[in-house]
Amino acid sequence: MKPLVVVDSPKRWPLKIPGTELVSSYTYLSDPELAEGAGRKVFNLCRSFRYQAAGYYVSLLAEARGHRPLPSVSAIQDLRLAPVVKLVSQELDELIQSNLRRIRSDEFELSIYFGHNLAEGKDRLATAIFNAFPAPLLRAKFERSGTWKLVSVRVIGLGDVPDSHHDFVVEQAERYLRRAPRKGKTAPAPKYDLAILHDPDDPMPPSSVKTLKRFAAAGEAMGIACDLIRKDAYGRIAEYDALFIRETTYVNHHTYRFARRAEAEGMVAIDDPRSIVRCTNKVFLAETLGRHRVATPKTLILSKENALEGLRTLGFPCVLKRPDSSFSNGVSRCDSAAQAADLLAGFFADSDLLVAQEYVPTDFDWRIGVLGGEPLFASRYGMAPDHWQIVKRDDDGVQEGNAETLPVEDAPQDVVKLAIRAANLMGEGLYGVDLKIVRGKPVVIEVNDNPNIDVDVEDAAQGDELYRRVMQYFFWKLESR
Repeated sequence: MKPLVVVDSPKRWPLKIPGTELVSSYTYLSDPELAEGAGRKVFNLCRSFRYQAAGYYVSLLAEARGHRPLPSVSAIQDLRLAPVVKLVSQELDELIQSNLRRIRSDEFELSIYFGHNLAEGKDRLATAIFNAFPAPLLRAKFERSGTWKLVSVRVIGLGDVPDSHHDFVVEQAERYLRRAPRKGKTAPAPKYDLAILHDPDDPMPPSSVKTLKRFAAAGEAMGIACDLIRKDAYGRIAEYDALFIRETTYVNHHTYRFARRAEAEGMVAIDDPRSIVRCTNKVFLAETLGRHRVATPKTLILSKENALEGLRTLGFPCVLKRPDSSFSNGVSRCDSAAQAADLLAGFFADSDLLVAQEYVPTDFDWRIGVLGGEPLFASRYGMAPDHWQIVKRDDDGVQEGNAETLPVEDAPQDVVKLAIRAANLMGEGLYGVDLKIVRGKPVVIEVNDNPNIDVDVEDAAQGDELYRRVMQYFFWKLESR
């Protein structure tokens, strides 16, 4: 089904974008035949997007029909909010200063056509702004008062585009439409599209590229087309039905922005933004697990004022955790009061609170994968050689302990049940719950929203069935919409 280009008046529209169907906003809003075809792309090129104008209703009804409008209603709303523009300006500050440093005037406008600008030197900046405000035709205004600031971004009509730029607009529209051809052209068209966000440069990703291909193969088998995307695809996220984040997540990070955008677009997302907020902060975890009386090692939330007293209460050695620590990074063992002062100073430089926990040495940690409230896998992670954690980082690099995965039914059932209870406090997505056996009983160490799943490790007991179950979960969630 061809993508739709929706304009105010097709008779006055001078461009022909190959591979698309041109219709008026009135026709799109009133013709019942155009309401069919869930997943159809809609390029909304109306002149006005003010609230309740035709352009606004085109994007609004496109979403109601299950189409994929560009811009989406959430993008239209973001364009109206000065705080959002200010935040984007701050996040892109380094890129803005480097791109505009040779501009002599104190004002500059940047035209953005489907995420690109005619000047190659301004293309990265154009793409970054498009990713923040995905709309076909944009104009960004910058002002300099000491340093450059992004002061406004607005949607423009073709009448605002110089005639000499028309060929470039068509070229970029065609480029935006293109997708890499899929294997097996005779296979039935997929029912859903899933974006898998990953970072191929991450030295310790939650899933290797080989593993991601296993996920993609499982999805394709049940009618879910999977694309591996990177962070520069933010502006295209509304093209998909679902998002699977396979990067280490943080709140102040593009992974969280992807999750928020997916949620705003009505997509199915793992990880969802609520899970990222809850699981990536150890202070929230400690408070929540304690309030619900989930068994944990003795845990305290400390501030500068009570930190030393709290550590003495726990006793030495004890474990200090940065609120946003992950993969054993940002976690330190404090062996004595003498050592505490230097460690605390480093921790409190970044956060007003930290988590301190009783030190409970074991030969291995349990990791129970939980998906939608059901156990997914059960692994035992051994400690790194000559170390007290499963990951050891030093000048020689990174070392990990051995891992063993068992069928879930062969794991201790009290461990599995406690893991499910802890995961359910975080949400209903995909979690990895870390536990230890202490004095014969399981205790929860933490709940991770982005657990490792890798070939020959977490899938060792199930093989491809693990990937099928994850994709089946996406399929069920998509069907239930």
